[in-house]
This record gives sequence, C-alpha cells and structure tokens, in this order.
Amino acid sequence: MSKSKNDIAWEQIFDKHKIIEKISVDGHILISSTDINKFREARLMTKFDHKSQLPKLFADNNFSILPTSRGGYVIGTFDTFCDFNKDDIDVSKIEFPTFLESLDYKDITSEATAINCAFVTKILHDFTGEDNLLPTVSGRMSSSSFDFNINSSKGLFKVSVGNSQIEIDGGYEGDSSLSLIEAKNYISDDFLVRQLYYPYKLWNNKITKQVRPIFLTYTNGIFHLREYTFANTNHYNSLVLVKQKKYAVQEGAFNLEIIQQIIDTSKTVKEPEIPFPQADSFERVINLCELLKEKGSISKEEITENYDFDARQTDYYSNAGKYLGLVEIGRENGQIVCFLSDKGKRVFNLSIIDRQSEFVRLISSHSAFKQTLKLYLDNGEMPTKETIVEVMKRSKLHNVGSDTTYFRRASTITGWTNWIMNQIEE
Repeated sequence: MSKSKNDIAWEQIFDKHKIIEKISVDGHILISSTDINKFREARLMTKFDHKSQLPKLFADNNFSILPTSRGGYVIGTFDTFCDFNKDDIDVSKIEFPTFLESLDYKDITSEATAINCAFVTKILHDFTGEDNLLPTVSGRMSSSSFDFNINSSKGLFKVSVGNSQIEIDGGYEGDSSLSLIEAKNYISDDFLVRQLYYPYKLWNNKITKQVRPIFLTYTNGIFHLREYTFANTNHYNSLVLVKQKKYAVQEGAFNLEIIQQIIDTSKTVKEPEIPFPQADSFERVINLCELLKEKGSISKEEITENYDFDARQTDYYSNAGKYLGLVEIGRENGQIVCFLSDKGKRVFNLSIIDRQSEFVRLISSHSAFKQTLKLYLDNGEMPTKETIVEVMKRSKLHNVGSDTTYFRRASTITGWTNWIMNQIEE
C-alpha cells in the first residue's frame, strides 16, 4: 500500500525533530504549525478525527497530537479517542414539518443540514427534554485558557491550552442546559474526544447552566444522538455515555411481506467478474455512496484521509459498491477516484423507503445473498457460516479460491442479511 502525503511529510518531520527519541525521554514534544507547514499544511497534517486516520508513525508508536494554541501542538502517547458504543437500539419515528420547502430531509448532504433537520423536527427537543430550545452558539471561536489531565503511557499528563481554535457545529440553549453538538454525516467506529471536550471546557467555565456534549451522526435517514458527560471536568478521559437514541422521519412501513416480495421477484444476475465483497457493514456501503453523492467524485486517498476508513477498507467498500453497480472507479489527474454510477445516482435520488427497497433488490439479485435470505426467512434464523459457504460454492463466485477466503467473505453475506432483516418494523 502506497504512503499517503501525510505519512511522507510526518516521516520527514519525525526525522528532523527527533520526535520518537524526545518523546521516549520526556513523554511529549511541543511543535509549532510553522514547523509543520515547512513540509505540508498543518491544517491537513493534524486533522485526525479517528484512529484510522493517524499517520503510520503515530499509529506504530501510539502517539496522538493535541492543539495547545492557535499555532502550537503537543505530541505524546495520549489516549485521545473513544470508541462508540455499538449496542443495537430501536428507532423512534418522527414527523417532518410539511410546510417547509427550503429543507429536504431526503437530501441531507452536510452536518449543518442534519442539525437543522434535527431542530425543526424537534428531535433535539425530545432528546434533551428541553421544550424551550433555541440556537445560540456555533462556528469557530477561541477556546480561552484552561488546563486538563489526559491519560498517557507514563500516567496522567497535564496539558495547558491557551486560546486554541475550536469549532461548534451547533449550540442550543434551553431553560436548564446548553447542548453543544458535534455532527458527522458518516459512520465511524470511534471519535476524537477533543471535539467534545474543548467546547465543553470553554462553556462550562462561562455559564452556570449544565453543558451537555452531544454527538450527532446522520446517515441513510437515521439521526443517531449520543449524550456524554465528563465525570471529572479536568480529566479528558473521564467521558461517560449518558444516553443515546435513534430517530427517523416516518415514511411508511417496511415489513416482512415487502421484503419477501422483493426477494421473490428480483431477477438473479450473473456474478460480475470482480472480487466478491469483503465489507461486513452494509451501512458503511450506503454511507460511502452518500459521500460520493455529496462530493461528486472522491479519490481513494481522500476517502482514507477524511473519513473513518483505512486504506484497505477504502478498497473493500468501494469495491462492494461497484459489485452492486452503485459505484464506478476510474482515474482523474493520476489518482484513483470513486463516483456514483448512473444507477447509483438514480437510487440515491429516491425517497428513503424506496431506496431501502432498492438496496434489498440489488442485494438479493445475487444468488449467494438470495439463497441465504431465503434460508433465513424459512428457518427464522441466520444460517450457519458452514451453510453459507456451501451456498457460496454453488453460486459461481468470481475468483474465490480457498476455504479460508470463502469463510472470510461469508461474513459479508451475514452482515448484509442482518442489515436487511433489521429494516423490518415490528
């Protein structure tokens, strides 16, 4: 796998400033944006929202980087990320205001639009329990000055922040609290705690009301809100999940009979001569397509750098989209790029419920998936991996050779089948 521009630039910085050696002695090193800019723009070199985005030298040495001022950073063996809780939770149905013409919940392509939809549908009111909720603070601002402790490999480390730049996607004040929202329109396994902690520290020192950090994720019609608190306001790693809830705009029922009918009427296609998917999360296939709809085309390097995909996952999930005919892969300006196919553009212009139906149709048009779905529906449970492998071997898949590969790829069939069954409303 070729090195990213960030990897190459950080290798040069590590070499020049002897970063590994200095951290091994002192536990940290301070570095300025001026020093970073000599190799590549600091803004691009220090934006790591997820563990998967860390440059190889950071990942290999368990390093992280935090801003300490507008032009300064500290690098050390800090515990800066938090994994999202993966518990399955029910989805609450909400109504969208029918009189609005300037806001379309079926075409949410930015974090700002997602937050606006969450506000006008009163998702935020319901989640926070604040009936009287108004937008107050948002955008870029100074963090002010504060100190905090963070876990590191050498114990607690004290970080001093002096007027670092922070950004709040949305701030909503009610009678008893101020909710500060960090929003993302893509799925991830973890997040950078700093995105919640620095705004929390700023406003917790400014107002007497409770400050509530909230992480909002929007994808494929689902608003997923998670509220956190810091058990110790001066400890970065004291983050605790308070509650979480999912919401979706009511569009109609998606029941077992509909899924059964789609499976029965879908025509089986000849297996494409491309690798059988190794992409266990169908939600992430959808989410990648949503990002391509928003951006037009994205280079594989940009997908890896800006979203929670490592280079291998970028290949897996873009190829999965291509397998279903939703994504095309080509070259632009010497880079490998991904973009929606004509079919992908058509599907992602449908309503959410019609889009879900089309996903089921596309998946079940492939023999291995259709047979597995039928076994699931007939027996009321997921077939064993051994049974799925037998189905795969009968389905004339392209270039799947060893039993090890069959068993590994069977996880994709299990994951996508579970996604379909989870769309059924009780």
